[in-house]
Amino acid sequence: MATLFDSYRLGGLTLPNRVVMAPMTRARAAEGDLATPSMATYYAQRATAGLIVTEGVQPSLIGQSNPRTPGLYTDEHVASWHPVTAAVHANGGRLFAQLMHGGRVSHVDTTGLPPVGPSAVAATGEVFTPTGRLPAPIPRALETAEVPEHAQSYAVAARHAVQAGFDGVELHGANGYLISQFLSSNANLRTDRYGGPVANRIRFAVEAVAATVDAIGAERTGIRLSPSGGFWGVQETEVPELYAALLKELARLEVAYVHLEATVDEEILLELRHAWPGTLIMNPVFPMGPKQAGRAEAEHWLELGADLISFGRAFIANPDLVERLRTGVPIAPVDEATYYEGGDRGYLTYPAYQYSA
Repeated sequence: MATLFDSYRLGGLTLPNRVVMAPMTRARAAEGDLATPSMATYYAQRATAGLIVTEGVQPSLIGQSNPRTPGLYTDEHVASWHPVTAAVHANGGRLFAQLMHGGRVSHVDTTGLPPVGPSAVAATGEVFTPTGRLPAPIPRALETAEVPEHAQSYAVAARHAVQAGFDGVELHGANGYLISQFLSSNANLRTDRYGGPVANRIRFAVEAVAATVDAIGAERTGIRLSPSGGFWGVQETEVPELYAALLKELARLEVAYVHLEATVDEEILLELRHAWPGTLIMNPVFPMGPKQAGRAEAEHWLELGADLISFGRAFIANPDLVERLRTGVPIAPVDEATYYEGGDRGYLTYPAYQYSA
């Protein structure tokens, strides 16, 4: 069986280990949603990961979900990311940008634009805005003729990512955001070619991935999925059939990887592992749940057939997480109060493990 510390070939990249830094919103972008020098330091500190996937990056203004998240849809955005990718590469790392279109999980106070979604159905809960949390608004349902331009927005942002020096991109198809909304059976009430049966509900995801593959190549394109995750009130019917159909199309497109979250029973996840012939990144515990992933959970999924293992919260507080996993020293706890507060506290202030005599 492979170990976390074996190398792995991913597309055109050789990863020195099988530890992936999962995407996590940190809300540290500068005015204009630009990447910052602190972001360059943050990711460079964690460059020992086999692969880093950035926080969600909006592919368009209307795709922005939260305030102070970075974009990749203007020349200024591209220029701001250059020092980040350069810093990670200088430290020997590899970096994919996660492209995240929030869809209905947004607010006019954040973007200046009413949010859009598959149908006029509000998300469950409150969304982040510049003045605090507010109830999720009812989005405007996209017209059929509009849907392709939102699928294409991922491809345009992917081209910008490559221009900015990223090694590839991951489409955020999970956690209740736009691709996940189209996969849903309660956020997506459409009666056109994008709604209803499984073949229609996967169509937007497939079109977004296909456009991205055409733009930058399959070996630079991955996607993250959260089967039956329930985020932001999203529900899905026919989960095994839905994701088996989607994985079949992704296999046809020969994407670099599928990144699965442990959001459904292990039995179903194993079925999806068997249905997917390519590289699988597994996030081995429920995101934001009470349990934090460690080496035991990683090794369990390597034994079950995952190729790479992603860690989220553990990477926030442990820039040297790979070495901590390798040596078995304690994994430091994360300060949740600093997740989104801005500034460098709780961002650049976590030290590497200090050995004592």
